[in-house]
Amino acid sequence: MERIQIVNTDITKLHLDAIVNAANNSLLGGGGVDGAIHRAAGPELVKECRTLNGCATGDAKITRGYNLPAKFVIHTVGPIWKGGSNNERSLLASCYRKSLQCGVDNDCKTIAFPAISCGAYGFPIADACDIAMHEVCNFLDKTDAITTVYFACFSPEIEKELRRAKGDREILS
Repeated sequence: MERIQIVNTDITKLHLDAIVNAANNSLLGGGGVDGAIHRAAGPELVKECRTLNGCATGDAKITRGYNLPAKFVIHTVGPIWKGGSNNERSLLASCYRKSLQCGVDNDCKTIAFPAISCGAYGFPIADACDIAMHEVCNFLDKTDAITTVYFACFSPEIEKELRRAKGDREILS
């Protein structure tokens, strides 16, 4: 099986070691995938998130998964798109790197990502997918600690762009 899987599914239904939450800085829930993850995990998730004192844009923090089938939730805060001249691309890249490292640090073998910053945060989807695929491929090339990374797509457009960005990339590890 390929180490990168692109699937059209609800990320909250995946039985994996970790799912990534496209969170806001407070980590206390919001709309989109963030709200869906918080609703599915139950009130214990927000209770644990309150102890984390938020999260900086581009960083990642981990919690238990509670009522989710995933063991952990890795919360990362993507950048709000402001035209591209406010460090948005490097902050988005950092979200993927920090989330993957957080997974490795917690012995996660399987991790699923949503399309970070592509919803309400307005990041151009093609650019975001290129960054996501580049960062995940580079990370997987350097370690075999993670066996599979899933991209859980919420729209046909995102699935199409991720497949384009993936192309014929091979992971070296």
